[in-house]
Amino acid sequence: MRPTLRQLQYLVAIAETGKFHEAAKALNVSQPSLSAQIAEAEEQLGAVLVERGRHGAFMTPVGEEVVRRARAILAQVEDLKSVARRPKGDVAGRYRLGTVPTIGPYLLPSAVKELHRLYPDLRMSVREERTVDLEERLSDGRLDMIISTAEDHVNGQQMTLFEETLYVCAAQEDPLSQEEGPVSLDALKGRELLSLGPGHRLSVITQRLADVAGAHVSTEYEGTSLDAMRQMATMGAGIAILPNLYAVVEAQRDPTQVVRPIRHELARRRISLIWRKGSPVTPAIEAFGQVFRDVAAELIGGDAIAAAPKKRKTR
Repeated sequence: MRPTLRQLQYLVAIAETGKFHEAAKALNVSQPSLSAQIAEAEEQLGAVLVERGRHGAFMTPVGEEVVRRARAILAQVEDLKSVARRPKGDVAGRYRLGTVPTIGPYLLPSAVKELHRLYPDLRMSVREERTVDLEERLSDGRLDMIISTAEDHVNGQQMTLFEETLYVCAAQEDPLSQEEGPVSLDALKGRELLSLGPGHRLSVITQRLADVAGAHVSTEYEGTSLDAMRQMATMGAGIAILPNLYAVVEAQRDPTQVVRPIRHELARRRISLIWRKGSPVTPAIEAFGQVFRDVAAELIGGDAIAAAPKKRKTR
């Protein structure tokens, strides 16, 4: 006897939720049934996989290794399903896309509309996650592809979509909002920069910029979204560091908003479409990537600094 795919799925769900009843709820099965399947898997493997306690369920060292391998097996099964249900050369069915929240809401509305025009039978589900969580979900098969920063996913196959410049956003009365054009790092010296919380590549880049510029990252405020950071900046809480795509889209919506590109090689990030090496749906993913690339070029242009609109405050 050997563990079934269902038992492996149950085990992974327990590892992710930390509770039997939460795992059962997520999988839409009864808790007694889930518990029985886990007990059977432990008997077949001859090892205790889950430590049960009053405060939840924890993987034993053996359980952690089994979960790691289970995720890989389940990912391969999903790939097998993909091969079976998608005829060669046909882009149809459901694909699962993950994206960092600093890109998805500003690129995907136009891109997904174009994808559905080109491929009427395509169904695209989208999930926003931190960079570190996207890596885990891609490797264990819960996502087919992700849009993220290339350097954080070195084991995947990649297609560069675009490279964008980072922008500053400050309160209207701030000196940074009184001029147009690129901003040098000297202008940020001694200033307080606003950043997203840990787990986001943007926060790493912001810290590097602060170190080089002689600025500092705020320890009193960690943004939960780009919108929140921008709003805090306009209220004078600090200088928000924003990606080009977001800055351009929001500046177009609000003509009173002043956003200026940073002139420095560190104030750039490369955005890629990333998927598992050897994926059977690679041709379809590459076709999606071309659409993402074309839409991004329309939004920010080939030269991010030159293409960005210059917005001045109104009095």
